Amino acid sequence: MPVALRAAMLRPMARLSCLIVDDSPRFGEEARAVLEHQGISVVGIATSGDEAAHLANVLRPDLALVDISLREESGFDVARRLVNSSNDKPPAVILISTYDEREFSGRIEASPALGFIAKTELSADRIRQLLGG
Repeated sequence: MPVALRAAMLRPMARLSCLIVDDSPRFGEEARAVLEHQGISVVGIATSGDEAAHLANVLRPDLALVDISLREESGFDVARRLVNSSNDKPPAVILISTYDEREFSGRIEASPALGFIAKTELSADRIRQLLGG
């Protein structure tokens, strides 16, 4: 399913379910607290690509926030795995990072992700902007 179509399908939903994929458990918990306070349901936190793929299949979130740099893994590869999974309703993906977006702009555009959010700017409003609503 094209990414734009997937995003359009998410717009009417009042409460998004979200999987956070980040190798820092501390960041995952901090992001969960912020997003849940702002109305997004964080259904899981994964610290690796394998864990993210497993949780995405089990929990079936609407959205996955994927860190660009996951220790020895590329968040770009994890994003592709999630979107191209055998799951009949894969999550929409938004890439996140502490790095400047300009460092990865070409790779972000070439990825299946809807876009990028700097970790310092992560919010439900910013997520909804990328989802088109």
